Amino acid sequence: MAEILISPGVLARENDTSFVTQGPVTVGAAILGPTVKGPVELPTLVTSYSDFTQTFGEVLTSGSDTYSFFTSLAAYNYFNNGGTTLLVTRIVSKSSEYTPAISTPISASTLASSQPAFVLETISEGVIMNSSGSEDSNGLLVSGSDNNFRWQIISPNTSSGTFNLLLRRGSDITNNVTPIQTWTNLSLDPKSSNFISRVIGDYKYNYNPTTNQIEVSGSYPNTNPYVRVKSVNLLTPDYLDGAGLPKSQYTASIPLAASGSFTGATGNIKAGAKFWNEITALDSQGLTGGSYDDMINLMSNQDDYRFNALFTPGLVRELHTSQVTAIISNTQNRGDSIYITDLVDYGDSVTGVVSQAAALDTSYAATYWPWVQINDPGTGKNVWVPASTMIPGVFAFNDRVSEPWFAPAGINRGGLGTVIRAEQKLPQTDRDTLYQGKVNPIATFPGSGVVVYGQKTLQTKPSALDRVNVRRLLIALKSYISQVANTLVFEQNTATTRNQFLAQVNPYLESVQQRQGLYAFRVIMDDTNNTPDVIDRNQLVGQIYLQPTKTAEFIYLDFNITPTGATFPG
Repeated sequence: MAEILISPGVLARENDTSFVTQGPVTVGAAILGPTVKGPVELPTLVTSYSDFTQTFGEVLTSGSDTYSFFTSLAAYNYFNNGGTTLLVTRIVSKSSEYTPAISTPISASTLASSQPAFVLETISEGVIMNSSGSEDSNGLLVSGSDNNFRWQIISPNTSSGTFNLLLRRGSDITNNVTPIQTWTNLSLDPKSSNFISRVIGDYKYNYNPTTNQIEVSGSYPNTNPYVRVKSVNLLTPDYLDGAGLPKSQYTASIPLAASGSFTGATGNIKAGAKFWNEITALDSQGLTGGSYDDMINLMSNQDDYRFNALFTPGLVRELHTSQVTAIISNTQNRGDSIYITDLVDYGDSVTGVVSQAAALDTSYAATYWPWVQINDPGTGKNVWVPASTMIPGVFAFNDRVSEPWFAPAGINRGGLGTVIRAEQKLPQTDRDTLYQGKVNPIATFPGSGVVVYGQKTLQTKPSALDRVNVRRLLIALKSYISQVANTLVFEQNTATTRNQFLAQVNPYLESVQQRQGLYAFRVIMDDTNNTPDVIDRNQLVGQIYLQPTKTAEFIYLDFNITPTGATFPG
């Protein structure tokens, strides 16, 4: 359509100003720690607690007793309070000792090779995945459990070269099959769209400490969190001939209707591992501090792993100093998250935790104290846990009912309703000492219960960034604005590009201001800071000025008693 008039007439032009500003890509929390099962040293995103328990388990049985890892309890608190996404990395004592379980032989016709038609491998690693053993009269496996699997081939069809595969819970029985996942019309034909490896996936992930990367082998991405195809031994390329009939050399390769289990996995938590308030420097839920080192390095990779808060319940600075120091350094270098750390073991004192905090100076980390007692939903026991086990739930609740730049503390947003009691009931003098020492107290108040009553970061110098809500505000703003800026890399360095940036950033900051995150802001990206010299260096410069809102942490109420007949000030 012409945009100018050459001869007399009327030009009706459309100016679409209804474009919706793209919101930020949201990222959630991340947690490092041991779990009952799951992929080893592979950061995995879960979106609910049921998703977490399916992938990583909940309760560990050791001997005649049951235990829960701090990781599971933190995930429970996070999702139970409104958390949406959690990046979970399973830590084990020694990754080389952990291997997956493989399917018992999935046989084809006796006319075919003696090899199994194909082999499945569990994505989760450790002996907990082994379900092998004899069946009783009801078809119950001796070592079958809710945490492992068994397989079953159903309806093999030599006319079409297809079959159905059922993944069952390891603890089910013949008359009460519990399906975990079902795949229909699978094929061993590598040219087919329903080729088993293509449908289920055959990716294998391994951490390479030399490159600090997760390396992938295989041809097809895994489509489920349970099993992958380890190998297909009896391929049936072009199973049907030109007339649509099965080729005789392949019909004996189709797996027979049968069921089986998984076996061969290695790796288990060491005997006598110490849990809850009994953890030590050399045994924290079966781990040492060094068990975390590789994944601490991996999580420094900002390009591959995004999160806004990191938790490592089970790592305690006085017990695992080098690991906590490394995480704080990584967090500062990333600049897009906050790390919640525990500084002292159970049974320590106000003096001890303040002394530990004095050695740290960063706005990218915060700590809470003391330990608290909760009822473990998995085992039903009342157990002691470090504060970092509960703070994921506090952050999640705070963000659900308000915004990240509100203080995750106080009676309104910092209540710990599931806590039975704190390790110590802190009087005002102790709370003062802790807060002055950059430690956020977990206080106990009559009628209100146990409450997070502080929101300081571990920054020593007084500034806006010595508060958790301001640090989290900056994390949210930097995340969104960086996403906008990424779309402008390699664009023309002109006023049009600068205006494109301003058109997205200003409305977003206005929305943050309206939601009580900022008192004021200003964004400058124009000719004043993008001079010809700057442009010649292929640079685009923006300056963002922010006035974060402050929280009311110290409230003074003056009660003035006046004589009868006195007038009150207007």
